[in-house]
Amino acid sequence: MKIKTVLFDLDDTLVVDEAVSREAFQRTAELATQIYGADAAKFGPDAMRHAKALWAAGPSQPFCKSIGISAFECLWGRFEGESADLTQLREWSLKYREQAFDAALREQLIESPSGAHDLAEGFASERRRLQRLMPDAKETLARLAADYCIGLLTNGAPDLQREKIAASGLGTFFQAIAVSGEHGIGKPKPEIFHRLLAELGTKPHEAVMVGNSLERDILGAQNAEVFSIWIKVAGSEEHAAVEPARTITALAELPALLKSLADA
Repeated sequence: MKIKTVLFDLDDTLVVDEAVSREAFQRTAELATQIYGADAAKFGPDAMRHAKALWAAGPSQPFCKSIGISAFECLWGRFEGESADLTQLREWSLKYREQAFDAALREQLIESPSGAHDLAEGFASERRRLQRLMPDAKETLARLAADYCIGLLTNGAPDLQREKIAASGLGTFFQAIAVSGEHGIGKPKPEIFHRLLAELGTKPHEAVMVGNSLERDILGAQNAEVFSIWIKVAGSEEHAAVEPARTITALAELPALLKSLADA
């Protein structure tokens, strides 16, 4: 197999996402305990549950699903942009994040006029502060950069994903980047794969896609006729009727796998 280009997902592939969000909830729960006397063990799970429920019932949920903006991202994203969808999401999310934390406080019979706002601000600050790379992310990209064209294909809001990329320090490794929110279309639809590959001058059969999501990265790669490599992230494994071409459990395994595919 001749491999010219390696496409990467971002969240929970190159940068930690789910675990960092849960850590931010825990830090926010500790803040709720210090200031309002909340039970931290209950506050974090309650806040996550309310955030998911409010997000699912919100007016921006169809847009969020279409380009891949999660409930937890709505708690800290700025959602800059002038489109009608981003404007609605930006205005709604400011109320949503306070509602989620207010509901968690009220479950413990705590009422505070400013508590929800302060906790929402605290969550956003912690979520940004806690950002970090997946193990071996930078080292793996550095090893691959000499032999392959590297692209990034990520679902999400334009400004939030670009903020994550900037914070990661990995931006210089990518010859091209596609963010679903900038195209109005996201994985697993094949069109966004084809747009990025066209920008990179690569045909689908010359590329591989590396990502943690079976339903978005792997199915999307299959839809686009791109070879798929699933990174199985411990603690956030998906269960979906999608079979990747290959599976790895760490980014450090990738260079050797790509070489074996080239030699086959």
